[in-house]
Amino acid sequence: MLLHRTSVTNPWARSAVAVSAAALGVGLLAGCGSDPADPAEKKGGDAPAAAAGTFPVAVEHAFGSTKITKAPQRVVSVGYTDEQAILALGVKPVGMVDQYPNPPGTSPDINTQWPWTKEKWGDTRPEVVMNNGDAGPNFEKIAALRPDLIVAVYSEIDQAAYDKLSKIAPTVGRTKAEKEPFSAPWQDNAVHIAKALGQESKGTELVKGIQDKLDAARKAHPEFADRTAVALSWYKDSVAPFTTTDVRGRLVTGIGYKGQTEIDKIADGKFYTTLSPERMDLVDVDRIFVIADKADQEALKKFELFTNLDAVKNGKVSYLLDSEGPAVGAAMSQGTLLSLPYAIDELVKSAG
Repeated sequence: MLLHRTSVTNPWARSAVAVSAAALGVGLLAGCGSDPADPAEKKGGDAPAAAAGTFPVAVEHAFGSTKITKAPQRVVSVGYTDEQAILALGVKPVGMVDQYPNPPGTSPDINTQWPWTKEKWGDTRPEVVMNNGDAGPNFEKIAALRPDLIVAVYSEIDQAAYDKLSKIAPTVGRTKAEKEPFSAPWQDNAVHIAKALGQESKGTELVKGIQDKLDAARKAHPEFADRTAVALSWYKDSVAPFTTTDVRGRLVTGIGYKGQTEIDKIADGKFYTTLSPERMDLVDVDRIFVIADKADQEALKKFELFTNLDAVKNGKVSYLLDSEGPAVGAAMSQGTLLSLPYAIDELVKSAG
């Protein structure tokens, strides 16, 4: 899906991946795997050794089962946010998806500079193997990085793309229980990736730490339990709320609010929907969290159907910048082991 023209943000981080079986020959993939040229090395040295884990491991996922025999040292992330879980577990990927596009002429990549990732990346600059909006990952780039593990969990790759990736290196797809791409709970994705790195117990521990933080927020704000809240953005000149199964919706309910499940029904399996004028009532709730950068916030504030909502008139709206400023929206949208602690603190603060 294309980004709104005024936005450099990414509520709309997922584009449909349609990978042609003829896009790249198997022979070429195999040949690239031994290419000595290493783009990651040109951007800051050899990738660090993987953090210690327990191997071998077999990971069941949507496309089958993948066996990882030893600790991977060259990991490529093909999921939109998988690199953050990998970083949280002590491994710096050599390749990643460029989820939020950099403002023109700026460097380094904004995705390595978030408040919750900057320290983890340090001076390492991973190779970009897919840009937001691309039809699919760049198989040649991935093969040239000579990975020993490919992680494609928070991703919409299909069977054809998985088959190509698995010919380059052992590849772990999204969780087996995930029916629609991006619908798995963040907890499941985190532990799934941790298992691939031989660190399932560490992943479980990190998830528990974040869950404890959510529990503490609910305990500190029991008033949230009686209120319904919605996270939304501005997309294609429309109000676009996220479902309760999306990472943003899960975070809102995670701190104690009730979710607006009627949005799920009209979204029909997608992670968001755009509202027609007659359905604006669905977001006229007790608290609205708007995830949008300045230009889109200003457009939304001029949209009469939004400004006429009781919630807006009563000042029950939290405006959260996405990729700009403190980037609270990006932290919510990513919903990772690294971004969630930051997102929880800022979300609770904004609701005060």
